[in-house]
Amino acid sequence: MYQLEREMILNAPAQEVWDFLANPVNLNELTPPDLHFEILSRLPERMFNGLTIHYAIGIPLFGRHLWLTEIKHIKEGHSFVDEQRCGPYRFWYHYHAVESMTDDRTRMIDRVTYQLPFGLLGRLVHSVQVKKMLAGIFDYRSQKLTEIFS
Repeated sequence: MYQLEREMILNAPAQEVWDFLANPVNLNELTPPDLHFEILSRLPERMFNGLTIHYAIGIPLFGRHLWLTEIKHIKEGHSFVDEQRCGPYRFWYHYHAVESMTDDRTRMIDRVTYQLPFGLLGRLVHSVQVKKMLAGIFDYRSQKLTEIFS
C-alpha cells in the first residue's frame, strides 16, 4: 500500500470550498488536461453517500481506462471519501477534508491510499512512473484550487 497526502491553505471560507468540492462536476477542473479525463455518468449538482461516478481517464504509457468510484462517508461541510469500485488500481481510497481556520481561510487535506495490481511488476511501475504521475496530479489540484480561491 502507498499513501500520498497533500495539505493546502486556501483563501476562502470553508463552506465555499466545501460547496465547490460537493459538486462532482468540478472534478473536471481539478484534473490535468493531459489525462483526457471524461465524466461518463450523469451527475447531480451535489454529491451524496452512495453516488457512483463512471469516467474515463488516459494514463500516459498505459492508455485509456474506465474508472468507477463511489462517494462515501460524507460528513457534511467537513469530509468525504471517493473509493474505487472498478478501475486501474487494485485499491483506491481518497479522503478529502476541509477545516475552517481564522480569517476566512481553509485548510484542505487530500489523502489517498492506494495499491497497484500485478504484485512485483506493479511495485516497479509505481517506483518508475505512478508515484511521480500521482504527485503531479495532486500538485496540479493544489495549483488549480489556489487559483480558484485566490
